[in-house]
Amino acid sequence: MRPDTPAENVDHHAEAARLERTAGLYPEDAEHLLLQAAAHLELAGHRPRATSLYDSLLSSSTPLENPHLVRALKASNLWEYGHEAEARAIIDGIRAASPRDPAPWVIVAEALEQHDELEAAQETFTQGVTLLLTDVPEPPYSTLPLLFGRHRVRRMLGAPHDEWDTRADTLNSSSVSLDELHDPKRIWSLGSNNPAELEAEISRLRAELGVYREALSRPFPVAVLHWPAQELTELLAAFPSLSAEYPSHEQHLATIEASLRELSASGTPNLGIVTGTVPSYEAFAASEASSPADGSLLPQYATTLAARGLAVAWPPQRTGECWCGSGRVYGECHGAE
Repeated sequence: MRPDTPAENVDHHAEAARLERTAGLYPEDAEHLLLQAAAHLELAGHRPRATSLYDSLLSSSTPLENPHLVRALKASNLWEYGHEAEARAIIDGIRAASPRDPAPWVIVAEALEQHDELEAAQETFTQGVTLLLTDVPEPPYSTLPLLFGRHRVRRMLGAPHDEWDTRADTLNSSSVSLDELHDPKRIWSLGSNNPAELEAEISRLRAELGVYREALSRPFPVAVLHWPAQELTELLAAFPSLSAEYPSHEQHLATIEASLRELSASGTPNLGIVTGTVPSYEAFAASEASSPADGSLLPQYATTLAARGLAVAWPPQRTGECWCGSGRVYGECHGAE
């Protein structure tokens, strides 16, 4: 839930203000947009203002999609500007609530780790991993930070490898092993008086940071527009001229998968899918002072949905649910070779 561009390339004050304005225009997306705005405020050093945004979300009459995530971000932020007791109370509440989403677990465990509470961080990572991954054959991608964070903290504590650590090693796709990446000596070397050791470690950190930034270089995904069957039927009934774009729903789904595979093969990173609805599309057309029957609006509509944070990353895991909504796993549906 953090901004997707390097700090030196962003006016965080302006970006936070833009996101707050956008949240006012699209209240249905306010949770996502205001969390991004709060993150920019944190990076700008305006932590009390960020807390105010978290509080406004938590006190809203509109139910939140992920209230535990908002509370976790608030706790992490509070601790950074001297409100440790309140942060700890929120963290205890999140652990007691046992959320089924990995993100709150990662955020509160990393907050503890950041403040040298390594034993508590290990306990929190372990609680989340045990809750979410016990008897799960293939951990979802979103849970990997839990496994990797636990591995990192246990390396700092000098704990021997256990089954979860071995699983983390197996799932690590980096060319650098987790044992090497999380080696405490790498951290100690940053305090070395040996210039050669310092230079080598700084070069390595820069390389790792470069890979991380490259993965986050786009503010939002290159997204392809998806219409569920009922929405497409309603769309074509209202605007028959768009049938040239969508001869059938089956072909529409096949075209989405083919387009994304082609983009992926060409080297385009950060791909996603956005799902359209007729009311949303009509409102977008009105905002553009254009007719919904104009097919040239469709790519712009997809880009706007992606910019509002509504894209789902493509491809899904082969054992995860297919993006098309069929209920089948991706590897046996549109992900089949």
